[in-house]
Amino acid sequence: MANVTDLQTKYSKLAQEYSKLRAQNQVLKKAVVDEQASTVSLKEQLKHRDQSLRKQEQEMDSLSFRNQQLAKRVELLQEELAVSEAKSKKGKSKVDSPSQHGLETQSVFDEDLQKKIEENERLHIQFYEADEQHRRQEAELRGRLQELERDSEQHQTVVDGLTAKYIDTIERLQSDKARLEVRMVKCIIKSVKLSSFFPLCSQQQLRRCQSELNRQVKQSSSVIQEKVPFNDTSEYLAPRHLKARDVAGQALSFIQDLVAALLNFHSYTEQRVHIYPRDSSIEPISPLNQKFSQYLHENAAYVRPLEDSFLQLHQSITEDTVTVLETVVKLKSFADNFSSYTHFLQKILPYQLKSLEEECEAPLCTAALTAKNQELQGDMKRVTSVFEKLQSYINILALPSVRQDAMLPSSTSAVFTQLAACLHSLHDAIKEMSKHYNQKAGLEQELPTITQKLCTTSECLLGSLGSLTSSTGKIATFFSNNLDFFTSPGYSPRGGTVTLNPLQAESMLANKKKAAAYMYAIKKPRPQSVPYREALSNRRILTSSTESREGLTQQVQQSQEKIARLEQEKEHWLLEAQLGKVRLEKENQRIADLEAQLAAALGGSPNTQAAAASTLAQSHEEAEKELQKAVGKETTLCTSLVRNFSDNEDSREQLIKTHYMARVGELTTQLQISDSKAVHFHSECRALAKRLAIAEKSRETLSEEVKRANQNITRLQDELTTTKRSYEDQLSMMSDHLCSMNETLSKQREEIDTLKLGSKGNAKKNKGR
Repeated sequence: MANVTDLQTKYSKLAQEYSKLRAQNQVLKKAVVDEQASTVSLKEQLKHRDQSLRKQEQEMDSLSFRNQQLAKRVELLQEELAVSEAKSKKGKSKVDSPSQHGLETQSVFDEDLQKKIEENERLHIQFYEADEQHRRQEAELRGRLQELERDSEQHQTVVDGLTAKYIDTIERLQSDKARLEVRMVKCIIKSVKLSSFFPLCSQQQLRRCQSELNRQVKQSSSVIQEKVPFNDTSEYLAPRHLKARDVAGQALSFIQDLVAALLNFHSYTEQRVHIYPRDSSIEPISPLNQKFSQYLHENAAYVRPLEDSFLQLHQSITEDTVTVLETVVKLKSFADNFSSYTHFLQKILPYQLKSLEEECEAPLCTAALTAKNQELQGDMKRVTSVFEKLQSYINILALPSVRQDAMLPSSTSAVFTQLAACLHSLHDAIKEMSKHYNQKAGLEQELPTITQKLCTTSECLLGSLGSLTSSTGKIATFFSNNLDFFTSPGYSPRGGTVTLNPLQAESMLANKKKAAAYMYAIKKPRPQSVPYREALSNRRILTSSTESREGLTQQVQQSQEKIARLEQEKEHWLLEAQLGKVRLEKENQRIADLEAQLAAALGGSPNTQAAAASTLAQSHEEAEKELQKAVGKETTLCTSLVRNFSDNEDSREQLIKTHYMARVGELTTQLQISDSKAVHFHSECRALAKRLAIAEKSRETLSEEVKRANQNITRLQDELTTTKRSYEDQLSMMSDHLCSMNETLSKQREEIDTLKLGSKGNAKKNKGR
């Protein structure tokens, strides 16, 4: 049973660790999702940058095309200018006014050309700067995208590793749980069998042991009364500090268990607040629950000092100290720490009640769950009030270490009695809260939206409540058992009611040292007291009696084991008796058949003799001879039948043994086959689970590839639309430019024609002159 308990404890620890790792896994998954979202946004930014770059490149192409057109226009204008200058030189002074007009036109063209050149240079500079800026931004975004992809791969690797670890842990725990359940069933069956026959078999031996122990006690008592003239077992000489140290050590272990249970209870309550009624990994919890979680996160700062201060109190109780309330100074620090923890409980009580009310307001909360939440609210109020009472009593007990005249001995015993009753009330309150919470967890299991995370947290919370109930029960029982020691008068003068102060305690320690020196001094024997060596011999006698008691206890245990073995043998022989009974019935039936055959044989022989006598008329002597022969034959037949029966009995027993051995072998073979089938099915289930996980991963990979392909299609469609739009813009610009160029050419031709006509008219006028 101890192994089962250890394995259950190990299973609960593994479940706690699994719940923590699952919470960490949720955080990692959330981080991966955030990184993926940031990666997608960066990709979108990169796509927009590429589109703007393409637009700028298209604008650059259109500007270069316009620049080329302007350069050709300048060349044409320069050619026309050269032609007009050549003609002006031929015309000399006759054409002064047209040449002046051509110079004005040339100056206009030069200014236009200079403006276009400056505009072209400015556009080149802007394009170069925009290109450089775009390249830098693209490089930065690509580097950041690569870094985020690496981080995403690392997070995914961590998540995959944790998932595989969780799967292996779950499988191992499930196999351990199944094995433990089988062992538990076997142990329960065995315990039921043992409990059925153990009381009947062990009563007689227990009576013998009890009578023997009573006889030894009487003998030891008579020896002590006759041989021991000095008895140092009175209360005022008893070593109170040794008892106090022992009691403090036991209380320290109980306080450590209580502290561990309180830490687990507050931690799992905090984890439940983050899960129910809202899951913090999906949506934010309410501000009230956030504040409640923040307070619960600080529970170790109030719970840990309880263990530390009580450990200091235990260490302060030594053999060289007088242990009374007036001298135990460390009790004040424990009382202060207990008061701070009680204030912590008072601080979180309203948040606990509001959190339960918020659970009642959930849409899937049933009437039964609402009733259980209301009962839990009452339990929490009761537990907090009991802790407040405990705080008051502990502060009262800590007062004498600060003020010497704070409390009388009679009131001290009353305070200890009330403290014991308060501890029992605390145990009852926590037990009721654990029962109500267990019922609430059962109702939550029936909800359709229950999650595995909430189930695990509820199980861990129930485990912590169970350990808290156990530790409070142990503390209450321990305090009640030692209440006589706590309420007994301490170190005081015989018959007096005045308590000790620190000065009296120091003088008492000095007297104690003198008494110890006196007890160990054997140079000057004192007839009034028992010598030290005789006291040691008496102590050896008592030790030997204690050892003999331990030996008797071991004998009782060995007898119990022997009784168990005898019961097993008894069951074996009962089975053998049943088999013998079956064999006896079969043999009786066989003997009855043989007797019937023998009666038939005996009935047939007199008829034969009578027929021979009637037909042959033989003499009476011959009849007697025949009768003797028939009797001899019958005797021979019976002898042969008995011999056959004895031979058949051995063979029948051998056949029965062979049959049952064959049956056992057949059942063993079937059991092995079923075990191998179970192992095979288990391995197949594991393989199917792994294949399912691989299929899920491949499905996720294919879905990601489909998403990427859709994104590529969308990007290509955007690029195609952008390219079409840019080409249409370029064509419209080119057509507009051609129209403007045609208009310019037509104007220039008109100007040229006008100039030609003017020059011809001037030439005719000059000729006419």
